[in-house]
Amino acid sequence: MAGRFLRLFKPVGRVLPEIKVPERKVSFNEKIFWTAIVLIIYLVMSEIPLFGISSNIQDQFGALRVIFASNRGTLMELGIGPIVTAGLILQLLAGSSIIECDMSNPEDRGLFTVASKVFSIALTGVQAAAYLVSGMYGAFGSLGTAAIVIFLQLLAAGVIVMLLDELVQKGWGLGSGISLFIMAGVAQNILWSMFSPASGLFAGSLSVLLSGAQSLNSWIFGLEYSNSLIGFFATIGTFLVIIYLEGVRIELPMTYAGYKGFRSRYPIKLLYVSNLPVIFASALFANVYFFSQLIWTWQGQPLPGQNLFIDIIGSYKYVSSDGGQQSLQPVGGLAYFVTPPHSIQGVAAEPLRSLVYLGILVAFCAVFSLIWLEVGGLGPDRVAKQLMDSGMQIPGYRRSGRPIVAILKRYIPVVTVMGGVIIGLIAGIADFLGVFGSGTGILLAVGIIYQYYELLMRERAAEMFPAFRRILGE
Repeated sequence: MAGRFLRLFKPVGRVLPEIKVPERKVSFNEKIFWTAIVLIIYLVMSEIPLFGISSNIQDQFGALRVIFASNRGTLMELGIGPIVTAGLILQLLAGSSIIECDMSNPEDRGLFTVASKVFSIALTGVQAAAYLVSGMYGAFGSLGTAAIVIFLQLLAAGVIVMLLDELVQKGWGLGSGISLFIMAGVAQNILWSMFSPASGLFAGSLSVLLSGAQSLNSWIFGLEYSNSLIGFFATIGTFLVIIYLEGVRIELPMTYAGYKGFRSRYPIKLLYVSNLPVIFASALFANVYFFSQLIWTWQGQPLPGQNLFIDIIGSYKYVSSDGGQQSLQPVGGLAYFVTPPHSIQGVAAEPLRSLVYLGILVAFCAVFSLIWLEVGGLGPDRVAKQLMDSGMQIPGYRRSGRPIVAILKRYIPVVTVMGGVIIGLIAGIADFLGVFGSGTGILLAVGIIYQYYELLMRERAAEMFPAFRRILGE
């Protein structure tokens, strides 16, 4: 049944656009070149405005754009959201055995990739249509043929982003296109938050300092600007804390059965499942925020107390800034409690909301950590089998999987939950302090930079010492 599900996508795979796997060895410098090209194309697309929309559209999802590498009113309006959502859905379906997929089988792996692409394109179309119908670019009826043009632009941009990610992942570049776009988006947001001109409604923290135009109190607490000195130092502190935690690990002594006297260590990192739990939680919160806002709009924007269903999922109101611009903010329901205040003043004004948000975030991160432990093949049983297959055993124990499983079960589940709770606390508290790029964004950026560092060292070693390729499995 499940195998037939993947085979349904086999005919579609023949007509979908595809990046071919390189038939030759791609050099390190060539990978750097193609990675840079992909990054440049993404940055250019994030600055090209959509044709047919008004120049003064409201940014209703500003706080969520860093996570999905999107930019308001541009070709990167949807960012990587549809691709990430499609991938997560299929990974969860495969990991929970709802659909059958053997990743060691090239045919299944290929069909899984085709299914991911089909889901990505479908979700791009659904999200683009939802943006139009919800009135994000103006009243849907007044757009006319412009609505079709906007829809086609968003769909085409989604396909291009998908192909750019595939270009990098299939060996032409380094790492993953999605990771590259997230890192670029977070870096861009942080730099803009620090150095954007001091004149105007949005000013960088250091630009305000250098201009000397505002009072010390306004600069420190961000009373008149979006970015404060507290946010600046909190951003630096968050980076340092996450970098430190990336290196915290428990090392289990191991020996190689085939090489007597040869000892090694198996590391169990504190952040064992990396930043995936906070990605899942953020994606879930983003979808709650997005769909509750759409439903609120479709129901005629009722006031709190007029519609019980809206009151439960989320009610909103328009808030005017000093410059006369209006932004939509949640004022009740589930959407209200899954969006954090982004300043100390906001936490002090709404302590209940802050505590509930932090509790929900930490709880979901812990739960998603345990789920991914099995879905991602990181559980004690799977790890013990991998260690046994590689010829490793624990000193003082006979060569059997049972003692390895027993010892791993002492550490892995505990470390997994602790890691999920810690990254949830870091992401939530960082948001409360008003860090630049959001707490989740910094978590993702540090993890991606660390992965790229390891990848670059590995590629450089393989380039300089070709014999290492057999050890690295290349």
